[in-house]
Amino acid sequence: MATKVPTRESRVSTLPSLSFELVHHKLRNGLRVVLAPDRRSPVVGIAVLYDVGFRSEPEGRTGFAHLFEHLMFQGSANLDKLEHFRYVQSSGGMFNGSTHLDYTNYFEVLPSRAFERGLFLEADRMRAPRITAENLANQIDVVKEEIRVNVLNRPYGGFPWLVLPEVLYDTFPNAHNGYGGFEDLTNATPEDAETFFDSYYAPANAVLCVAGDIDADNAIELIERHFGGIKRRKKPVRPNFAEPPLTAERRRVVNDAQAPMPAVALGYRLPDPGADLNVYLASVLLAEILSDGDASRLNRSLVQSKRLVTDVSAYLGTFGDPLEERDPTRLNITAFYADPNATQAVIDAVDVELDRVAADGTEAGELDRVRVKLAATISRELDHVMNRSLEFAKFEMLFGDASMILRLPALLSQVSDAHIRAAAARLTPDSRAVVELLPGAAK
Repeated sequence: MATKVPTRESRVSTLPSLSFELVHHKLRNGLRVVLAPDRRSPVVGIAVLYDVGFRSEPEGRTGFAHLFEHLMFQGSANLDKLEHFRYVQSSGGMFNGSTHLDYTNYFEVLPSRAFERGLFLEADRMRAPRITAENLANQIDVVKEEIRVNVLNRPYGGFPWLVLPEVLYDTFPNAHNGYGGFEDLTNATPEDAETFFDSYYAPANAVLCVAGDIDADNAIELIERHFGGIKRRKKPVRPNFAEPPLTAERRRVVNDAQAPMPAVALGYRLPDPGADLNVYLASVLLAEILSDGDASRLNRSLVQSKRLVTDVSAYLGTFGDPLEERDPTRLNITAFYADPNATQAVIDAVDVELDRVAADGTEAGELDRVRVKLAATISRELDHVMNRSLEFAKFEMLFGDASMILRLPALLSQVSDAHIRAAAARLTPDSRAVVELLPGAAK
């Protein structure tokens, strides 16, 4: 009797959804609250996300969202400069903030006995940060130095996240330098900062998430006590930043005096993650198939077999988190290599692998391998109370559904080989931007 060989579709494993209790609440001033109680360890994570990022910056104010993130740590309604730092650290906690394309986050991780202190700190700066000429000038200098260290004086600084959008996109919100130009930063005024705060830092434009050792009813009472008195302000209307797909390849060459070897970045616009998640998740899995580990397609072909490149990666979004941006977002493929004349050979080799996936689909076990690894990564990240508070807040803000991250493993199980083939077929030469980086100063 012949043995039936399972097809690629029948081999697909079903990954379970993750399980966390989530409690939702909304204050009269519009602040959305997500609670994720977990009494197993005496720690709480507090995250506040504001629906403002690089894309929200007005023309002539590049880098302003990131600059304002710095200002939010310079004192607030009832706290002098550095007091936020002292209160968190003296409680045995840690804190930070970061600016992204579509949001800015602020967060603390504290012993649960300091929970109310953390709420007070976040509510105080939501009420009124200390925007003064002195604080602004000081933080402009800090941001400029950050740009010098991270971009201007570092090999591959800003590559490709600063240079690729300028080629791939057409509109200022999507294409401009989110780190900021020095002239724009220098020209920023306290009045600009006040206007930015009034426009984007309203409670109704924010999500507060608390995860960890809390009682939900008590937490809501404390949140109402500290955030409920903040004046309600109008929530800004978020523009539609979508752009039509490219119809012809775009190319640009940039020079980097610090870089030891050439590099190339390919960028492809992707379908809206909020419109059809299955289609989008196919691109997420495709990126893993292309470059995750030694068994991935591009590593086997470009690094191990052809020896064209020393390193190659494929990832979604600006900073590698595939679900931290709304429409438009992109799939990036970057490669580093020794021969400056090998750029086209590298691009052609990438196209060969994309064509193979589009024509033949995935190999036996390949799709399950990357699915299980992604699901394990999600589960591992949610083990940390800080990540839990940030992720639930992020999914609530961007997609209106904090629990989406819990369903991602099961949703990944629904992505089929046909979805992967279609995702690869969309990555054609006429739908991409190419930025070639050459070592040395421009001639």
